[in-house]
Amino acid sequence: MIHTKEDVLTLIQEDEWMMDALAVAEELQLKDWCICAGFVRGKIWDTLHSFQRTELPDIDVIYYDATCLEKDKEKEYEHKLHRLFPGQPWSVKNQARMHIVNQVPPYDSMQEALSRFPETATALGVRLNQNKLELIAPFGVNDAVNLLVRPTPAYLHNLDRYHQRMKKKNWQETWPNLTIQW
Repeated sequence: MIHTKEDVLTLIQEDEWMMDALAVAEELQLKDWCICAGFVRGKIWDTLHSFQRTELPDIDVIYYDATCLEKDKEKEYEHKLHRLFPGQPWSVKNQARMHIVNQVPPYDSMQEALSRFPETATALGVRLNQNKLELIAPFGVNDAVNLLVRPTPAYLHNLDRYHQRMKKKNWQETWPNLTIQW
């Protein structure tokens, strides 16, 4: 059973595909980075539902580098990841520019950006740092491991957007034991 941050780390460490993806992402030597969202959340939910890996629409690599805000740099990193670990749906986003896309005040780090994700169960990131696995979980892992989906504090003022996202994602179709907080 999965209860703690350490349990989540163990789950990831025991998954060769996830560790390979993390090792490849680490090769980019990005500033302040992680692989986040469905990469971590999906592993937890799949395990709790006794599923093999469900399909990921993307592997979200986020980083924070205020010195280079060019979208082309993100595409360059994606191409490199595709060469190093082909056949995977890589997506790379510099959080130093994502506040413009999200129409919010600027973030000051990858961790802050992660804390402004829509759901607490999605605000999870993992990275390798000198071969040591680290889990970044600004709201902890309780919601994810208890199959609870609820908005982060950043989305409490924008519940319409959160509700639209929940309808679009339709996660209960894939993971029927989820509880969605509306």
